[in-house]
Amino acid sequence: MPEISAAQTPSPQEDQRGRRRHPRSLFGEILDWMLAPMLLLWPLSIGITYLVAQAIAAKPYDAALEHTLRQLSAQVQMQGAQAAVQSALWQLTLRQPPAGGILGYQVRSASGVLLAGAPGLPSAAMLPPGHASGALSVAWRDGEMGEHGVRLAAAWVWPPAAPGAARAMPVLVQVAQSLDARTRLARDIVQGVILPQFVVVPIFILLVWFGLGQGIAPLNELQARIRRRADDISPIDEREAPEEIAPLVDSINSLFARLRQSLQTQKRFVADAAHQIKTPLAGLRMQAELAQRETDPEELRASLRQIGRSVERTTRLVNQLLALTRAENQGGAARAVFETIDLRQPAAEAMQELAMLALDKNLELEFDSPPLPLQVRGNALLLQELIKNLLHNAITYTPPGGSVTLRLRSAVAEGSRAGPVVQLQVDDSGPGIPEAERALVFEPFYRILDNGSEGSGLGLAIVREIARQHDAEITLSELPRHASVEGRGLRVQAQFARAPAPGADASNG
Repeated sequence: MPEISAAQTPSPQEDQRGRRRHPRSLFGEILDWMLAPMLLLWPLSIGITYLVAQAIAAKPYDAALEHTLRQLSAQVQMQGAQAAVQSALWQLTLRQPPAGGILGYQVRSASGVLLAGAPGLPSAAMLPPGHASGALSVAWRDGEMGEHGVRLAAAWVWPPAAPGAARAMPVLVQVAQSLDARTRLARDIVQGVILPQFVVVPIFILLVWFGLGQGIAPLNELQARIRRRADDISPIDEREAPEEIAPLVDSINSLFARLRQSLQTQKRFVADAAHQIKTPLAGLRMQAELAQRETDPEELRASLRQIGRSVERTTRLVNQLLALTRAENQGGAARAVFETIDLRQPAAEAMQELAMLALDKNLELEFDSPPLPLQVRGNALLLQELIKNLLHNAITYTPPGGSVTLRLRSAVAEGSRAGPVVQLQVDDSGPGIPEAERALVFEPFYRILDNGSEGSGLGLAIVREIARQHDAEITLSELPRHASVEGRGLRVQAQFARAPAPGADASNG
């Protein structure tokens, strides 16, 4: 048997972290939550049953004890000035106790003198007698008499006075009954109730087991259908699933929809990239072959410059394809990392990055922003990509000597999105976009013919996707100062919901 070194033996902590956790069973979880409370409440139900059985068993015995007390109380008579009892009846009761386990009785005067009965009965702690009354007020208590637990019933009795005699003095009559008989009856009741449960409970558990298995059968069928799908990611029919797991099926369908969108995006990216890059690469190859044939140094340098420009355009095309795919694929993931940012910062970084491009074309590049922060909720990298594409389009399509202005301002929106907003505007003095084509320029690879510029047609598609993720509105319009000149100037405006400044909620609270 090979030895295992100490370094190879995992510690309990390593074993706990590295051990594969088995998935929990829904069947077992439901079964535990159903049976565990029942098994815990079963002893409690037995105790409650015993108390109820004692109360039920006590009623007939208390009734018999009270009946005996009333019978004996009726035997109290006056003999002279003292109360006495018919001794013959009392002695007969002592020798032959009535049914119900009567152990003894006792008659005492108001001063506590034993008049008749057994002296060994526990003394009764009762209130002093009141006035004579026709109703017999019975007091109950439990006690002990020798080795027996007893139930005592006691009452004050006013014997009838003889004609012409003085008013009779009250006497205390109490009767003791054994608790053994009622205890046996209570035990028999409990046994009659509990014993059948030892047969019923196992049957109940089996029925619950079977019923639960039948209840989760649709889950097993749904699982089998999903396993048989293989590469099929079409939506699951919610009508085939139980109502309780309809939200789960809806979540799976949402996941399938996002997966289909991701796959479609990847396929479109591959197709677009293959189609769009094929032509620039073919041009590069042709230009390289022409450069190899050149013998004139000036012509060779011109060819190399043309190759450099082609490489630059191809690089930007690839970067835009990657940016569009990244923006489309992020979707909800981008929202998960949204934070409150000052829109002036990504705008300034985009301006700084594209300043040299505007300078090369002899364009006037202007940045107009208020001194106060303009807070929005979003992803800083995506917002910077949006602004860069807007500026690059404006610089690309604006003739040399023109102007491009990036403007930020705070405003109040009206209509369905009423409230404080931040408006980002990019103005240029280029040829503009005809109104009939303004809705089409947001489609990937759509380009306006005869605009005198080379581009891939991806800039505004990227802008639209990023704006959609940030719930921003994008509008295209002519510049007010060029409204009199048809087709001159363009304003692209992105409108974002303004976020409260950090700490504003805390200060208000």
